[in-house]
Amino acid sequence: MDTRLTGLRMNERAAELADAMVDEAAMLRVRSRILGSGARVIDAGVEAEGGYGAGLAIAEICMGGLSDIAYTMVQVGAQSWPGVLVSTDHPAVSCMASQYAGWSISVDKYFAMGSGPLRAHARVEKELFTKLGYEENAERGVLVLEARALPDEAVAAWVAEKARLEPARFTFVVAPTASLAGGVQISARILETGLHKMETLGFDVRRVVSGYGTAPIPPVARNDLKAIGRTNDCILYGGQARYTIRAGDEELAELASKVPATASRDYGTPFYDIFQRYEGDFYKIDPLLFSPAEVWLTSAETGRTFHAGHLNPEILETSLHPRS
Repeated sequence: MDTRLTGLRMNERAAELADAMVDEAAMLRVRSRILGSGARVIDAGVEAEGGYGAGLAIAEICMGGLSDIAYTMVQVGAQSWPGVLVSTDHPAVSCMASQYAGWSISVDKYFAMGSGPLRAHARVEKELFTKLGYEENAERGVLVLEARALPDEAVAAWVAEKARLEPARFTFVVAPTASLAGGVQISARILETGLHKMETLGFDVRRVVSGYGTAPIPPVARNDLKAIGRTNDCILYGGQARYTIRAGDEELAELASKVPATASRDYGTPFYDIFQRYEGDFYKIDPLLFSPAEVWLTSAETGRTFHAGHLNPEILETSLHPRS
């Protein structure tokens, strides 16, 4: 175990952020309730309205409180879009051990992908956490669900068993893809998508020292399927990420050419169209597509920076402002 990557208390930080959401529920337009088992559910867009404030809070929870996230305007071509700016000095942990939606929650007819620091306590994704060398033994935990329905007692019991934590000790935070809060927290994954791409390429993401990125926030779509297209396009065609990495020039030059979404065979059309082309089967889409549009990799050893990819304002405009 690499002790440099332990003891960051993401679950503790996220639990405090969740407490703050409940304290400011009226302002954030969220609702909270306690299930019979004691599990807490914060609704940020299913039955509650949610909004930009809730989205920012969820994004911070997803990254285990190890990031700075703020709203900004993002310029893509001639168009300015509302967007998020994300930075972290703990990218491997905040992005891959927490923010990455790697835990499949499937109970009866309920399904959601789980993000957030409870993943680092449950460590259900054994292969990934072995690579990261990170774990937490939390007294309280938080799991973020991208879902259209709120979790019930059966879901809480299932998560409790897998996570080895009593339901009363964890919080679910829920927002659908087609919601203001959902769109914000997905755009805030700009750094995570790049880290995940590096990990897929076989690069040790623990060597990534820091990250700084921006991505547009999509307008709310009429349904979750359309929202999946828009949220992905904000990163694939409008996202920019800068990473400082412990690596030499030759290695970074090769890595940079492979990281952006432009390196994928499926790059070049709105994600909704790609999804339809493969008949709604995510597993048929090139896994190397999911990454920022444009990246800069800076060597912490030599100071040189390697750039690859580019923004695509035409496809982003087609996706976010369709004519029909």
